Amino acid sequence: MDKKKVILLVCALIIAGVTAFMARSMFTGASAPSAKAVEQAVPTGPKILVATRALPVGTIITADSFSYQPWPKELVEAAYFLDTGKEGDGAANLQELNGTVVRTAITAGQPITKGSLVFPGDRGFLAAALSPGMRAVTVPVSALTGVAGFVFPGDRVDLVLTQNVNDDSPDKRPLKVAETIMRNMRVLATDQRSSPGKDKNGKVLVKQYKLVTLEATPALAEKISVALSLGTLSLSLRSLADNQAELELALASGDVSVPENATPEEEEAILAKIQTRPSSGAKSFTTGGQVSRFQRSNYEPAPKTAVQQAAKEVRETKTIEKIRKGPVVRVSKGGNVEEVMLDRR
Repeated sequence: MDKKKVILLVCALIIAGVTAFMARSMFTGASAPSAKAVEQAVPTGPKILVATRALPVGTIITADSFSYQPWPKELVEAAYFLDTGKEGDGAANLQELNGTVVRTAITAGQPITKGSLVFPGDRGFLAAALSPGMRAVTVPVSALTGVAGFVFPGDRVDLVLTQNVNDDSPDKRPLKVAETIMRNMRVLATDQRSSPGKDKNGKVLVKQYKLVTLEATPALAEKISVALSLGTLSLSLRSLADNQAELELALASGDVSVPENATPEEEEAILAKIQTRPSSGAKSFTTGGQVSRFQRSNYEPAPKTAVQQAAKEVRETKTIEKIRKGPVVRVSKGGNVEEVMLDRR
């Protein structure tokens, strides 16, 4: 073989080996800073308060809505709630925020700022607690009609109307009726408190109150105002599992429909909105006769007077004559045209 070719071949192999070594060194050196960057991404700064779940506008903050999480020191803002490490500091923040209302939507994992919340007593607090399109309406209660004070802001209740229905029945006894007129109403406040009071040990205080503020649609607010003039309103506390059960019944009966092309997130949002809406449908009632055999069980309308009966007979006669009347026929007699209405009898 020619010496020149051998020399060129050896030189090419050497150059290829050097190039491969340099490329390997370059990639190996680039991976080290990347790993270092990942290690530095772990927050080592102070702990700040972040949302543990999505908090839409109007959400009443509870203890499970937030938690402390380490945050990069250079990204900490003055509006954040800090846990400085001092004894009682973090607990004080948690106690302070319990019962506040979300002013602007907060996503899960987002820091909670002082401007994103409305505190009880602040201007617009109750308006911020209302869902879009909803109204606040207040009803009077007592220890008997208010579940002995065991209803707190954030709970869901049904409204029961108790009334005496009077008529001109022979025995002159009114019909006693209790009727569930509203379901799934959210409690916004009791008296002037939007969160339950607590004692020195952090336990919830059960107190008697005289007023309860509920969240309702404009139509339901009107019905509640009328119900207050009819009789006595009582609260019936709902179980946490009732909403899911009623939603499943509504889906099975076809009262609630979800678009076929909806994404899982959209479907979950639709169902969550339906599950928490108040309603006045599916009413149930109980009369006195169903509780005691000595009470009446139905409503007897007053007997009609002679004048009312006569007016009814006149209306019925006119209706019968109108039905009997048939088509109109034109009859010509000696050049005179006359319209004759045929009788269907």
